[in-house]
Order: sequence, then C-alpha cells, then structure tokens
Amino acid sequence: MNALSLVPMFLVGLAGSVHCIGMCGGIVGALSLGGGTPAAPSRPVIAIAVARPALQSNVLRVLAYNGGRIGSYMLAGAMAGSLAGAGMLHMASLQVAGYWLANLMLVALGLYLMDAWRGLAHLEAAGNVVWRRVRPLLHPLMPMDTPLKALAVGGLWGWVPCGMVYSALLTAMLQGSAIDGAAAMAAFGLGTLPMLFGMGLLGTRLRAQMQRRPVRIASGLLVLGFGLLGLLRAANGVSLGWLDALCVTGHP
Repeated sequence: MNALSLVPMFLVGLAGSVHCIGMCGGIVGALSLGGGTPAAPSRPVIAIAVARPALQSNVLRVLAYNGGRIGSYMLAGAMAGSLAGAGMLHMASLQVAGYWLANLMLVALGLYLMDAWRGLAHLEAAGNVVWRRVRPLLHPLMPMDTPLKALAVGGLWGWVPCGMVYSALLTAMLQGSAIDGAAAMAAFGLGTLPMLFGMGLLGTRLRAQMQRRPVRIASGLLVLGFGLLGLLRAANGVSLGWLDALCVTGHP
C-alpha cells in the first residue's frame, strides 16, 4: 500500500465524519465538563464547548480521546487485514467478491449519510452485541478529567457500533496484511479527526452547521461516488487510468 492509496480512505473519513456528530456525541459533554458517563450510541447530542477546565486542558483531553479512538480503529484494521491475509485473499474468487462487497458498502454508506437509505443501521444494531460488553468498562474512567482517562475512553469508544467504521473495516480487510489494514484505518480515522476536534472546541455551533441537509447530501455524494467508481472498475475488469487513484479498495 502506498501513500496515494490512503488518500481516498482519508476522504471517506472526512466526508463521513458528519455521521460522527451523532455517533460520538455522548462522549463530548463528558470531555468538556470533565465528568459524567457517555450516553448510549443511539442518537446522542454532541455538546463539547470550551468552558471549564481551561482551554489547554480541554484541547489535551480532546486530542487524547481522538488518539485512543483512532488507535482502536487501527487495531481493528490490523486484525481484519491479518485475518484476510491468512485466508480469504489467497482465493481469487473471494477477492473479487470482497472487492464488490466493499464498494457496495461504500454505496450504502453514501446513501446512509444522505438519509436516503438506512440499511447500515441494521449493522449498527448487530454491533451492539460487542458494545454491551465494552460499555461497562467506561464507568471506572469517569469523571474523564485527565488526558489519560480520555485516551482510555477513546480507545473503548472506538468500538461503538458504527456502519461507517464497518464500511472502512471491510476495505482494510482487503489490504491483506495487518500493517496495511492498520494504515488504511489510520487514514480513515485521521479523516474523521478535523470534525471531532472542531466539535471539541466549538460544540453545538459546528454541529448545527454540519447537520444541515446540504452538507450531509454533499458528503454522501462524495462517498457514493467512491463506491460507484469502484463498482465500475470491477464491472469493466480494466484499469480506469488516473481515476484508479480515487478507488478506495485495491483491484481484485
């Protein structure tokens, strides 16, 4: 995997981060106030504001939280990439099927972001099986008043059921190795960072702008475009020239 191939993953994370406003919202108030327990990841409201403690402390905790969150994405990506590398990707037919599925997931994610089709919500519901076991681990970390606690909470919060993350993980799996899978998820996680870091400092002011329908549609169209481009590439079975650089998954 080269650096150029990570750019689409970053852009998917950046565009999809409008969805993070809903999924990661419960943690935000706890970060800004230094206390409380994050709400369940159904449709929480994000409300990080620069209040107390001081701005510098808040910035450190927001960075620590996001560092833990992205770290958990990388761990999941490494696991997915290593599992696929040990099995599925050695079979050509499964490679092709995985490639089609990964791009179909991107199409579904684009529609999800636009609120045009919410099929990924079923995946999020299935992910609650894992989340129910992880969530109790958050309670000893409250109040989340230090960067170290925020780092730990971010590492746990990265396992919140999220269709967008599952879409990215499927792409990470196709990379075929732990290192490349982790790199793909790191690029994706860094794409979500600007939105969540901004939310940590600007709170509801940024949330109100990013939840506007035109913004969600534009973000969804970008992700949808990546998926459709990948499907076109798979259907034709040929290179698309310079457009190959925009394909999120490698050619089967």
